[in-house]
Amino acid sequence: MIEAPTQLGKLFVIIGFVLVVLGLVLIFGSRFGFLGMGRLPGDIAYKGKNVAFYFPVVTCLLISAFLTGVLWILSYLSRR
Repeated sequence: MIEAPTQLGKLFVIIGFVLVVLGLVLIFGSRFGFLGMGRLPGDIAYKGKNVAFYFPVVTCLLISAFLTGVLWILSYLSRR
């Protein structure tokens, strides 16, 4: 019985670490042009006199497709 909370705790630590690394990659990637993240064609950018709006639609789709693929592969490998 003690093993289940320990496994869940390890999973949360791994997920947290992955999220921190992904966040750092996205922060520094946009500053230094890492893989062109955040500046892809199809991303919505509007700059007016007093307002600026930016929504990275295509970047979000690519990240979602990548993460879906990674999670699908992990799921496939864990079933074996």
